[in-house]
Amino acid sequence: MDWASIFIHDTTWLFAVEILIRVTVMFVLIITFLRFTGKRGVRQLSIFELTIILSLGSIAGDPMFTEDLPIIQAVLIMGTVISLYRFCTWAMMKFQPFEDLLEGRSLYIVENGMLVLDKIKKGEMSHDEFFAEMRQQGVEHLGQVRTGLLEADGNFSILLHTAEKTDYGMPLFPKQYQAVEETEVNTYYACMYCGYVNKIPDPDHCCPRCEDNCRNWAKALNNKIVK
Repeated sequence: MDWASIFIHDTTWLFAVEILIRVTVMFVLIITFLRFTGKRGVRQLSIFELTIILSLGSIAGDPMFTEDLPIIQAVLIMGTVISLYRFCTWAMMKFQPFEDLLEGRSLYIVENGMLVLDKIKKGEMSHDEFFAEMRQQGVEHLGQVRTGLLEADGNFSILLHTAEKTDYGMPLFPKQYQAVEETEVNTYYACMYCGYVNKIPDPDHCCPRCEDNCRNWAKALNNKIVK
């Protein structure tokens, strides 16, 4: 195995210095570009902004080590992208339909302690992803949640019930989110598909809220939220 060819090949000292200069220049350009996107973190970036950030990989990466690719071309490309970004940002502030097209809308996924059915059926949210987000915010069951939204940037926003208004709801932790095999008298159960809560006569009882005859029920909880 030719180790010299693997690690060095035809690299000269002059080209090594040139790479250092190229990387330094492109690094400064990337930092400058990112300053134009504001102070939000990667998770808070919209789909539109994340697409632009990912495009930096090719725009900035190739000129760092490609000998026959002048830096001026990368500068022109990045300058054009920044101009387009500024134009799109202005257009989104002026025209709501344009903003909805590029960034999407916030989606209601929980209302009055139950999942919004049309969002589930359209596949716009995942039970597992939503449950994980709720658990991380200290929510034990849906009866504690008044309203839940999936924001355009992928974050979840929730409004909680007060302790006095906390009702029975679908459990969100794996051990409690289990289908029951037998039901108890005067006990509330939650539909594992939509979160509908009621007393049911048997485990095969059809959920009246679901249109696909859901028959999976978990024992509902009514614990108060712990701050």
